[in-house]
Order: sequence, then structure tokens, then C-alpha cells
Amino acid sequence: MASTVDSAAEQLSKLGIDGAFADSAPNLKKNLHLLSSEQVELAKMLMEMGQSHLFEKWAAPGVDDNEKKAFFDQVAKLNSSYPGGLKSYIKTARELLADSKAGKNPFDGFTPSVPTGEVLKFGDDTFINYEQAGVKEAKNAAFVLVAGGLGERLGYNGIKVALPAETTTGTCFLQNYIEYILALQESSCRLAEGKCQEIPFAIMTSDDTHSRTQELLESNSYFGMKPTQVKLLKQEKVACLDDNDARLAMDPKNKYRIQTKPHGHGDVHALLYSSGLLKEWHDAGLKWVLFFQDTNGLLFKAIPASLGVSATKQYHVNSLAVPRKAKEAIGGITRLTHADGRSMVINVEYNQLDPLLRATGFPDGDVNCETGYSPFPGNINQLILELGPYMEELKKTGGAIKEFVNPKYKDASKTSFKSSTRLECMMQDYPKTLPPSAKVGFTVMDTWLAYAPVKNNPEDAAKVPKGNPYHSATSGEMAIYCANSLILRKAGAQVDDPVQEVFNGQEVEVWPRLTWKPKWGLTFSEIKNKVSGSCSVSQKSTMVIKGRNVVLEDLSLNGALIIDSVDDAEVRVGGKVQNKGWTLEPVDHKDTSVPEEIRIRGFKINKLEQLERSYSEPGKFSLKP
Repeated sequence: MASTVDSAAEQLSKLGIDGAFADSAPNLKKNLHLLSSEQVELAKMLMEMGQSHLFEKWAAPGVDDNEKKAFFDQVAKLNSSYPGGLKSYIKTARELLADSKAGKNPFDGFTPSVPTGEVLKFGDDTFINYEQAGVKEAKNAAFVLVAGGLGERLGYNGIKVALPAETTTGTCFLQNYIEYILALQESSCRLAEGKCQEIPFAIMTSDDTHSRTQELLESNSYFGMKPTQVKLLKQEKVACLDDNDARLAMDPKNKYRIQTKPHGHGDVHALLYSSGLLKEWHDAGLKWVLFFQDTNGLLFKAIPASLGVSATKQYHVNSLAVPRKAKEAIGGITRLTHADGRSMVINVEYNQLDPLLRATGFPDGDVNCETGYSPFPGNINQLILELGPYMEELKKTGGAIKEFVNPKYKDASKTSFKSSTRLECMMQDYPKTLPPSAKVGFTVMDTWLAYAPVKNNPEDAAKVPKGNPYHSATSGEMAIYCANSLILRKAGAQVDDPVQEVFNGQEVEVWPRLTWKPKWGLTFSEIKNKVSGSCSVSQKSTMVIKGRNVVLEDLSLNGALIIDSVDDAEVRVGGKVQNKGWTLEPVDHKDTSVPEEIRIRGFKINKLEQLERSYSEPGKFSLKP
């Protein structure tokens, strides 16, 4: 026993920890001899930061020794994965918790105004020019998908990116994104006359999604991408906080573990920086980094023109946005100018924007202007950053993003929490640390073209007030058919109006089920060049185009048509195609005999009859039934 006491005293002496200090955690003192010098350093840091409670229930040496070492393995991980370490995390937490308790307004001293940006109208000359500029610039871009979430909130047990974006083809979100990036890569290469490289694609995962994302990619041969193009970056969790003193919360199931929760998608910046990926991309001559989230099936229809805006306007930060109605439950992109001269262009949450306006000389608050929309465009959490200035900023911050804390207090005294909280950060808060000289703008696109996230389960979606977006698997799929129908209309085809139907308690517009691979129609001008003569599509129709060089020429479609062709086959499709087609049959979201990914939509597709043609050889072909 003496040797244990001696070694503990020796450790204390080496570290300059006096006996009284160590005595505040007697159970730790007894176990110090089990720890490596690095672990003892971590213990010292925890004690200095007022975390002695973590050791209160530790057993005597010889009991649970491996668990004690595992505790310090966890502490080491929490320390190394946070910019500035746990010390910095606890210090920041105390400041933010004090502000929260005091009811401090983070916008005190700031006056809001409408920032500068581009508002685009789909299909006009400006839009087409920006699309062309964006495709040309794509060879200099890298894409980053933030995909740390499971589909549990949607009523789906898989990872969200494995969910079909639409069920006509069953293409999942991840496949859809990869095929768009590959189409951009090829088109950009063509414009550059071959002088280009592969577009890198990074995916931020979490403990919940990492292995399943890897498995989805590997089992599908990376959906056509080279495995070397794709990098997975795993986000770690952060420690939970028990009280206003930022005492770290113990895991209720294990006295040798700290409770952890996700930190938020703002971690993507620190991960890109610490992994060395940004430097690698910069050294390879890349200029842009595009960030996007996991379940918006429309997003890439807006990417070419938005990237064109960034390149043309030379924006350091370009936030993709949609028109928003005043007080709509979506954050507004706002310029904030402080009384001391500081200014920034950031997302302000909708429940903060209205009171902020009222408090700063706008008595009516957040109201629609003459356009029928709020002058503050709706933030959709998709960012385009210029790589050079982005790297310079991260060298200063290490990728740390301004955090916030959102404790749920037990009562008005704000002295205790209902449950543990943690610090959180958001990807779109990156501009908060930028200097006033930074060129920060936005690009607004029509909602029907750019934004249809899937984030609500059927029960929650059915409770959404009429006229507000459902943001469900049902509405997300219908939005894809709506966008494709409107694009074909703009390209000159006559496409029937939708009919109203109710699925899973949600009233939605059902347009013709039109889908195509990104390589068929990456931009509006490409699609316009592939639709000629007098084409018409009935509301009950389904059309799937899987080939690159498929031209619709005087086509009258009233049924289902599926065309698949190799890249070197040019197929002209025309004449009258009429058959029983594919119908939508309602299903109950509680019917467990139906697969989850189908029942969360409230319908399944009955494939009654179709005209299907596949062209596996190069050449020129004509399909005119």
C-alpha cells in the first residue's frame, strides 16, 4: 500500500499539485498511480476547471481499473477534437451560460439592414449566363455534404442520405448528389477542353452515420465516383453540461463516462481545416468550396447559377436563399451593423428577426415589401465559400465557429436545467468572425427550384398549418416532380397542371412524374436544346430519362415512358406514347407490412404498363411508336 501512496505523492509532486488541491478529489488521488503522465495532465486540467465531481464515485484501486483508463481515453478524445481543448470548451460554456441566465441579447447594439445579393429568375438570360459561368467554374470546386443525421425524425431507421429522393426511380439522395457532381465535372471539363481534374467530395459523418455511409458507398461502387474522390470526415461529440458552472455531466448509465451530444454541423469547418483537406484542395488549384445538407433533392438545380454568381461577383461567402414571407419559420439573411462600426452578413433566426427589427426603429417588424415577400431572403443553409479567404480565416480561428447554448431551465430562477445541455454551432454562422472587408452576399432562387428539404415525419407534417411547407418525404418527392414539370414547360413542352391529392394527411400537388439523370439536363439551356417541336405530357404520365443524348421531338406522352441509353447513343423520341402508365396508390404510414421508405410518403407506385426502351450500342436511333 505504501508504494501506491508514494507513487501518488510522487505524481502530485511532479505536476506541482499540492496535497490540499488533490484532496478535493480523494478517489482520484488514490487512483493516480494507474494513469499515464498524459492522463495525469488531463486530470490536473479537469481539477483546475472545477470538475472534481467527475471522480466522486470512483472505486478504489483494483476495481474497474480498465473503466478508469477508458474514462481518460474519452477525455483525451474530447480534448483533442475541440479547438483549444476542453479547457476552452468549459470556459466558453461558462461565458455563454452566464449570458443566457442574464437574458443577454446577442444582437444588442446591432441594427439590421438588407444585405446585397442577386435575385435570379429561372430561365431568363441572366440566369442562363450565370449557369454557364457556374458550370465553367465547377472544375475549380470541391463539394462538402454535411450528413451526420439518422432518419429517425422522419420515421426511417436508416441514414438520411440512403433515403430515396423519389420513388419513380428509387434514386437515393447520396446517389443523386454524386451523379450531379459527376455531371458538373464532365461538363466543366468539356468547356475547359480537357484541362481539368476530378471534383473532390467530402462528407461529414458522425458516430451514428459513419460506417453506414461507408457501406452505402462501397456497396454501390461509389455511385460512379472514384473512391479516391470521396473523403469521409467523422465529427466527434462534445461534453454535456449539468449546470451554470459548466460542470460536465456524467453519463447516467456509466459513472466512468461523460455524457456527450452532437455539437452541430458547424464542426465541418474545423474538420476540413484539421484534416488538411483545405490545404490539399488549395495546393491543387481549387478556388471554391460548396457546402450542402443531406435531404434537399432540388439543391443541385440551383448550384450552377449560384456558383456563377460567386465567380462573377467574387463573393467570399455566398449564401443560397429563397424568397421568404415575413415571419415565416425560416431564418433571414441579414446585414447587422454595430454601433461601434462592426458589421456582418449572417442568418438571423425568424423568431429573433422580428423583435430585432422592432427594437431598432422598424415599428412594424418583419413585414413583406412590394414584392409580396420579406426583403430579408430565407436562408437554406447552403454556402459557397471562396477557398483562399476561407483558409486565411480558419488559420486565425482553427475552424472554431461562434457557439450558442440553449439550456431548458426548470423554472424562472434559471438556476438549474431540466436536462443536460451542451454548446452548439452552425455551419452558416461562419461569417460571424469575418472582417468588414469580406465580400458576403446571397443568391435567391425560386423555392420550387431550390428548396424542398425532407425533415419531418408524417405525424408532424400532417399538423403543419395549411399553406405552410410540410418538409416531409411526401412533399419532398412531389417537389421534384413539380420542378421538373415547370422546367420542361419553360423549355417549351406543354405539361398538364397538377391535381390535388392527400397522402399521410398532407394535401399536395401531384404533377406528372418526370425524372432525368443529371447528365441529361444539368442546366436549363441543355434541357431546352433537347426539347423540340410540339411536346405534351399529361398529368397521369411518368417519364424516366437515363441517357445523356435523348431528344424529345414532337412527343405526346399519356402513360409511362422509360428510356435508357449509353452515352454514345443519340435517341430521338417522338410520336404518341399511350398506355395505362404508373399510378400512385395510398398507403398508411402505420402499415408495417410496407417498407419504411415507402410508408413515410403515404403512397406506393403501381407499375401497370409502360413503354421501355434500352439502347446499349452507340449510334443514332429513333423511337416513334
